[in-house]
Amino acid sequence: MTFELDDDPARVDRDAVWQWLSTSAYWARWRTRADVEAQLDSAWRVVGAYRVDTGELVGFARAVSDGVSFAYLADVFVLDAYRGNGLGTRIVSRMIDEGPGPHFRWTLFTSDAHGLYRRFGFAEPDRTALVRPATGV
Repeated sequence: MTFELDDDPARVDRDAVWQWLSTSAYWARWRTRADVEAQLDSAWRVVGAYRVDTGELVGFARAVSDGVSFAYLADVFVLDAYRGNGLGTRIVSRMIDEGPGPHFRWTLFTSDAHGLYRRFGFAEPDRTALVRPATGV
């Protein structure tokens, strides 16, 4: 099975993204469909992984950015049936290293996949980082 990556926002299967985020993402299940739609509409960049034979979206990532020096990586996932094919690495590489922001300061919040993100230079926050957690979720 072969896969292709694409950063065309018009190609993203919004139903597939919504399905995964609303049922499988520990970080996103509280979002409404309207929230996810707004986040997709305002994304600085998206990257989808697609099966070449069917066109099915099997992985995804979204980023927000000021377009100059800072970006936030969000909603990275690969469907369970397609894990183990290097798609997570390819998606993050396409988003960070192969896009318009390889020199940006990138950030993300995650409770898993730390090994994946370390390969792209992510590390524990330094003394300059302050975080205001979300409230009411």
